[in-house]
Amino acid sequence: MNQILLHCCCAPCSLSCIDPLREEGLEPVAFWYNPNIHPWKEYQARRDCLLEYAPTIGMEVRVQEDYGLREFVCHVADNIDGRCTYCYEHRLEGTARYAAAHGFSAFTTTLLASTYQQHDNIARAAERYARQYGVEFLYRDFRPNFRAGNQKARELGFYMQKYCGCVFSEADRYQKQILRDRERFTQQEEAASQNP
Repeated sequence: MNQILLHCCCAPCSLSCIDPLREEGLEPVAFWYNPNIHPWKEYQARRDCLLEYAPTIGMEVRVQEDYGLREFVCHVADNIDGRCTYCYEHRLEGTARYAAAHGFSAFTTTLLASTYQQHDNIARAAERYARQYGVEFLYRDFRPNFRAGNQKARELGFYMQKYCGCVFSEADRYQKQILRDRERFTQQEEAASQNP
């Protein structure tokens, strides 16, 4: 089987990609490079879930350890709503660079599995960095496998994240709860000030 570097954002998303690649005669080598995931305990939980799962299916994992909170925030602070572009580009450039430096002729990414990601932007960024580093980007639309992959991940007891990765996506994920809590505490404070 030909090896392909598979950038993995998490173990659950990898389940949408591994079998289809193997059915094509490609053996994925998982690549953990996600300096966008914060806080540390979240980063650690996602990384370690992948590291625990991969040996059970005979998949090699390469880890480029980079908890990049400070660098990530510095790059997105002026445009938090546009942070996803930097996030995709940074990780995919790192993947293409790693593939070229370590003898992989091609790479792909589990980001192409999620129905929540900006699929076309991911593919464009991967194509650009593939050209820059002289490797092939293997485009596949893994989204049709997404629900089945997540179901299998739950059955296997995987850690299932609740947000995309960065602290800003965590805030977006919980925004309704944050607003409800703010309203509740504001009402309690107003009630307390009226009944000293």
